[in-house]
Amino acid sequence: DGACVPLTIVLIIGGLMTKGQIEPSLSNFFHTTLRDIFVGTLFAIGIFLISYKGYQRDDGEWFSDDLIATIAGISAFGVALFPNESPTQKIETVFQEALGLSVSPLFHYASALTFFFCLGAFCFVKFPKNAKPFRRKIYLACGWVIVLATIVIAGASYFKIYGENDARDFVIGYYVVFWAEAAGVWAFAISWLTKGKADMAMITAARKVTGKSGNTAPK
Repeated sequence: DGACVPLTIVLIIGGLMTKGQIEPSLSNFFHTTLRDIFVGTLFAIGIFLISYKGYQRDDGEWFSDDLIATIAGISAFGVALFPNESPTQKIETVFQEALGLSVSPLFHYASALTFFFCLGAFCFVKFPKNAKPFRRKIYLACGWVIVLATIVIAGASYFKIYGENDARDFVIGYYVVFWAEAAGVWAFAISWLTKGKADMAMITAARKVTGKSGNTAPK
């Protein structure tokens, strides 16, 4: 969903303005003064994805667009409602109260991985279906970026929590999780805009401005 990109940009700007730095991960912004923006945007993304219908399931397909988008939307809710580790080790939400500070992050990471898995499914399976070669290459490239980002997120998050001092300091100091998350959501945003033929809309608008005609849209 394209809203993920503005979220990362707002969090970067907000983090620099309020603390002079960004957080080690997108999820860590839950524990800052930018919590409302983080949670509110995730809920908006979740509602949009759950409302998205897409194409019907074809013969031989296991999942419809609607089902994948709904799972992704519910996962976005999970990321927002189940916080990751609290830097202060204080209970901040009703779910932390109910589950405990050590259990809530498990739901958080499961939701995040499911969310990225669904984004990858769109890029690898749904978007390329009946796509022209040029666009198919974009979808697959975005899908591989999401896969790589998910692997980095999972590995870096482990070292961020359980790693030795040097590994933990590297992950936190270089914002490995944050930039991997940003790369994943930006890749999906590119694939989503490609599916919506945003490039053709821009070409059409440019033609109107310049007064030129002719078909130069990507295939």
